Formats: sequence, structure tokens, C-alpha cells
Amino acid sequence: MLLEWVQLLPTWVLAGVGMGAVAVVLVAGIFVVGDRLFPAAPTDRGPRIDGTDRRRGEIRTYLGSIDERYVEDAAVEGHIIAFYLPERDVAITFDPQAFFDIDRTDTHAILCEHEMPGHQLGRRLPFRTPDRERTGRTSTRIGAAFDRLGLPPTADTDEVKTAYRKRVKHVHPDHGGDSESFKRLQDAYATAKEHAN
Repeated sequence: MLLEWVQLLPTWVLAGVGMGAVAVVLVAGIFVVGDRLFPAAPTDRGPRIDGTDRRRGEIRTYLGSIDERYVEDAAVEGHIIAFYLPERDVAITFDPQAFFDIDRTDTHAILCEHEMPGHQLGRRLPFRTPDRERTGRTSTRIGAAFDRLGLPPTADTDEVKTAYRKRVKHVHPDHGGDSESFKRLQDAYATAKEHAN
């Protein structure tokens, strides 16, 4: 019965199906031979750090840099939160439900997004923190970024963006500038934007 059905098909359809099957086998063969001749580099199967672990590490580093005592994975108001500052009664969490529940109490709650850099936590804390970024090597890099844009370190994001747009017209390779100056300006913009008020 199948043979009869196949005989009813036009010759050009059978030829097309046959050539398609040959092409599929040929391409598959090329991939198999290529994989044998040029094997892929082994994948590093070491430990992976996801976004939450990385943010927790950054927050841990930040709290250590401002000499603030903290407890990790503390129980507060029936929730396990990422960090608790017992001397200040501040709860830092990644869980929105925990944030809303704790925020209704006397404990000050801070919700950290997974994308938020750890050093940004200082702006959300309910107490004054040391300005750790204006000292040492880090501040030199940040200060240089603001200087390259012709701005004070207290500039806000809009000022940084405006200064970048103004300066990029002079250093972009398409406008007579050189690629090295353009790269330095881009790096300065990225750093200043991250640390802008």
C-alpha cells in the first residue's frame, strides 16, 4: 500500500525528498567529522556563583568596610533574612514579602535587588555611613572618572550623562578623535554613572 502511494507522487517530489535526505546526511556527517577533528575545549565545571551569592558577598564586603557588625541568615519577624544589623535594628533582605512584613514593625527593612551593587547599600541604610569610596585606590579611579568628564564627585546621573554626550563629540573616532581617548571616556562614563548621586 505504501509503495502504491509513493508511485502516485510526481517524480520531482521524489527527487526533492531524496536530495533533501542526502543533504541532511551530508551535513550531519560534516558536523560529526568536524567534532572529531576539532573537539571543543573542556568546559570549566568549577563552582558557579549566582547573582544572589555574588550580591551577598558584595554586601558582606561593604558592611566589613564600614565596620558594621552583622548576622547572616537571621530570623526576624518570622522570616529568615540575608543580613541583620543588631546594633541598629536593620534587616537587609532580597525577599519582597519579608521586606513588607518587617517594614510594618519597628525594625528598619531594606530590600536589595539582585542587580544592585553592594556598595549602593550605604545609600539605603537609615544611618550615616563612612564614605569608603573617597579614600584609597578606589577613590582615585572614581575621582579620575569624574575629572575626565569635567564634573565634581557629587554630580548626579543626569549631569554625568550630559557631560559624556558633550565630550564624546570631540573624542569619537568618527569625529576626528582617536580610539584610545574614546575608550578612556567610555570607561570614565561607566565608572561615574555607577557612582553618581
